Amino acid sequence: MVDGYNIIHDWDNLSELAKTSLELARDKLINMMANYQGYKELEIIIVFDAHKIRLGSGHIEKIGNITLVYTAEAVTADAYIERVLEEVVGDSKKYRVAVATSDSLEQVVVMAKGAYRLSAKDLLEEVEAAEAEIRSKIKSARPIKNNQLLDNLDPKMAQWIEEMRLKKEL
Repeated sequence: MVDGYNIIHDWDNLSELAKTSLELARDKLINMMANYQGYKELEIIIVFDAHKIRLGSGHIEKIGNITLVYTAEAVTADAYIERVLEEVVGDSKKYRVAVATSDSLEQVVVMAKGAYRLSAKDLLEEVEAAEAEIRSKIKSARPIKNNQLLDNLDPKMAQWIEEMRLKKEL
C-alpha cells in the first residue's frame, strides 16, 4: 500500500511537479508504480486521501494492475490504510503487506498491526533499482550492432547467408 500524497510530497521530482499540477504528479506516481508492479509482480494499492475535499464520497478504481483508492470526505489515507491492515493482516498473517509512507507515527502503527513499513526514500530506492534492472535487461536483449538480420543469427547461418550473398555478386 502506498500513501499517495505522502510519497508525492516526499519525492523531489514529484514534489516539484505537484507545485504545477497535482494531477500530473499523481499520474506520474501511478505510472512509476505500474512499472514497478509489473516488474516485481506485486499487488499495489495507492491511497489518495480526500479529507480536505467537501462532499467527496470516495471511490476505488483500477488502472492496469494498480488499485487506486480515493477516500471519502474526512477520511485520511492513514485511517484507510489502518482499517485495511486490520482486515487483511489481522491474526491470519495470510498476506505480507508493506506500507510506504514517511509519516513516522503511521510507520509505528503499521508495524504494530503486523505490516512492513517502507519510508518514501526506501520506496524510491526500490523503484529506481527496478527501473535500472529493466533498462539493463532491455539493453542486454538488444543486438550488438545495428539490428540487422545477420546480427541476430547463429554464426553458421550467418556464414551461409554471407556465402550466398557473395556468390550472387560474382
